[in-house]
Amino acid sequence: MKEGVELFFFPALGMGHLLSAVEIAELLIHRDHHISITIFILKPPFDLKITSFIQSQTSQTRLKFVTLPIDEPIDSTNIPTPSMIPIDPFKPRVRECVQETIRTVRLGGFVIDMFSTAMIDVANEFGVPTYVFYTSGAAVLGFLLHMPSITVDEGMEDLRGYKRDLNIPAYVNPYPPNQFPSALLDQHGFAMFLAMSKLISSTKGVLVNSFLELESHAIKALSHYPNSPPVYPVGPILNLAGAGKDSQQILEWLDDQPEGSVVFLCFGSEGYFPEEQVKEIAIALERSGKRFLWTLRCMPEKGSLIPGEYSDPGEVLPNGFLERTQGVGKVIGWAPQVAILSHPGVGGFVSHCGWNSTLESIWFGKPMAAWPIAAEQQANAFQIVKEIGIGVDLKMDYKRDFKDATKFSEMVRAEEIERGIRSVMDPLNPIRLKAKEMSEKSRSAIVEGGSSYTNVGRFIQDVFSNIN
Repeated sequence: MKEGVELFFFPALGMGHLLSAVEIAELLIHRDHHISITIFILKPPFDLKITSFIQSQTSQTRLKFVTLPIDEPIDSTNIPTPSMIPIDPFKPRVRECVQETIRTVRLGGFVIDMFSTAMIDVANEFGVPTYVFYTSGAAVLGFLLHMPSITVDEGMEDLRGYKRDLNIPAYVNPYPPNQFPSALLDQHGFAMFLAMSKLISSTKGVLVNSFLELESHAIKALSHYPNSPPVYPVGPILNLAGAGKDSQQILEWLDDQPEGSVVFLCFGSEGYFPEEQVKEIAIALERSGKRFLWTLRCMPEKGSLIPGEYSDPGEVLPNGFLERTQGVGKVIGWAPQVAILSHPGVGGFVSHCGWNSTLESIWFGKPMAAWPIAAEQQANAFQIVKEIGIGVDLKMDYKRDFKDATKFSEMVRAEEIERGIRSVMDPLNPIRLKAKEMSEKSRSAIVEGGSSYTNVGRFIQDVFSNIN
């Protein structure tokens, strides 16, 4: 008789990482009733909507949440994003939980985020396997695992000043240096991701939030990487929960718009621009004549990592913009992104190219205009536009400084933004058909017999096989 196992999940701090971890955890316990999962969640002193999210989860006997409060004040000046908050201080508490758990059940392993690799030490102490749930795509994983080769070949401490295209096996096309993520242009950031690459190589396997039909080249290439553990493409892992009651006004506005007529602009939970850039976006929208729904967030307050809401967006927009675009466009703060992308009124998506947003856009068949900001988003944008062909280049080489989140690489002028908007909304642009085709493939991947469904089963089988 098959004996039950417990898995410990360690998502990175940040709603994008947490939502994906909860979704894959629920998928695993649904697929095999012998699996139970405990998700360890870091609770920061500033609000990331994490507490309300945990409270909203329906309790299940085989899915538990353990909150690890961060009591000490956090100096955010050296932390570019919440996911990079150090987790070492939580090791003693995790050790206690492991000791309690192994008295009553078999611990099948740790499932860590790429930013939780510090927990590999704890897993090794107890002799249990570690797996990674990689919340980005397979090509970006290939980039990460290729990093040790870059250092050996070039003897560099970061990629600043690197002028040649990189030949990374996980990409079909040579990767251009102007689209390196900003972390790799910083000595500390490069060293951090290089260490992360080596630690991921030491694990028993990597669950990737992608699917074979989307990244067939990258997934095949990874199987030939000498330093890659087994890779399980199990995506798209998405939280498709319905919109909350706060969304009614937005969705009613969309109901009044012709099908496919609205361009949706949204730059993620950590996306914001300087006021001068906001004005350029507004000018571009007005000149384009397109209907629009624009999520506008202000820069974080000092000591915070999270963008805020404008009490009056009119203060940062060109004079009379809201009045002139009334009925044609709508400026909002927080956005129910899934509900908006699923709406037939939306015809295109101007996006920061975060991987969750990319998968949501693919799921609903919406073409994208790529305007990355931070993290690995430049690599995602390159893939969306050059490798997969479901998006246009609005400004793929744009980036926020890795250490100073108030600095941006350049000002993108209204003419360039308008060109990107017109291109993504062009009904004759072939990316529209490609986006629809990929939408169908994403849905086929997760049903019984689909590629991701099969890989989930393979991962579960390997979890039981790898238990000592």
